[in-house]
Amino acid sequence: MIKELVDELTAMAAADHAASPKANSDDFAEQLEWRRLTARHADRLTEILDEHGWPTVPAVGADAARAAWLIAQHADRQLDVQRRAVVLMGEAVAAGEADAAQYAFLRDRTLVNEGREQVYGTQIAGVRDGRPVPWPCVEPERMDERRAEVGIPPFEEYIAQFS
Repeated sequence: MIKELVDELTAMAAADHAASPKANSDDFAEQLEWRRLTARHADRLTEILDEHGWPTVPAVGADAARAAWLIAQHADRQLDVQRRAVVLMGEAVAAGEADAAQYAFLRDRTLVNEGREQVYGTQIAGVRDGRPVPWPCVEPERMDERRAEVGIPPFEEYIAQFS
């Protein structure tokens, strides 16, 4: 059963990766295809969470655990799925069974999707004067400190990879 779950999660992540360029396509049909894929994946992740709980690294391995995170991360139009994933993944991080950096990205994305300030500065609002600008962040002066706590590079170092 776990092998089937691992295979399914990694296949979903591969499909997500292959389709992700469609998310911002000029072709609305491609954008719709992306949205439908992420919705199907989020629906399936809900079933997996019901049956297995959060797919932790010890249970499914790092690749499949990352796949579950990616599916939740891209469930932007299904906040109930993201909220549930944040709670379950947060518990797994506290138990040392999930990646803290991935959790930080998911937590920030969920907060931004709720219209709230993010914590770790992982979500980019846009580009201003040629520089990526994060969505508003709680205590921005402490952002890099919080990033370091979960193993994410400082913001300036992070955005340098996009230049």
